[in-house]
Amino acid sequence: MRMWCRIAASVLIFLSAAVATAADSFVEGEPPRAGRVEVRKAARLLLLLDRDGAELRRYTVALGGDPVGDKRREGDSRTPEGRYVIDWRNPQSAYHLSLHVSYPDERDRAEAAVRGEDPGGMIMIHGMRNGFGWLGSLHQYVDWTDGCIAVTNEEIEDIWRLVPNGTPIDILP
Repeated sequence: MRMWCRIAASVLIFLSAAVATAADSFVEGEPPRAGRVEVRKAARLLLLLDRDGAELRRYTVALGGDPVGDKRREGDSRTPEGRYVIDWRNPQSAYHLSLHVSYPDERDRAEAAVRGEDPGGMIMIHGMRNGFGWLGSLHQYVDWTDGCIAVTNEEIEDIWRLVPNGTPIDILP
């Protein structure tokens, strides 16, 4: 009988530790972090998806001033298309927080080199230019960036919190 009590006590201690560890990994009221970001350029949507592909959040975005087609060179005002990574963030951005998209990758640089062009860079997901946050969602009615993906200041704060560095981002036509 004593042996069964020890086994039962050991199992209870193990289960209690497992539950406590799992509970520590979640903050009350906090949604899970995104496992992937998907941008649908034609629909002007940015989706945060969990690791299983379920939608966590959806935002309407503004894109580069010439949004149709893949980015080819510096100054073309196009938002790139392809699979990249959110690789760093700028809390001191001129656009109320920004997350850097890993464009250009090796393929983008090679294709631009064949054309004799600079592929450009500094593609970000960002909020409104500092001082223009009052525009709020009005910014969505015009594609106004130089190739970046723009959301409202409140939305970039949400994205900033939910999208860790290293998160894949798929930018679709």
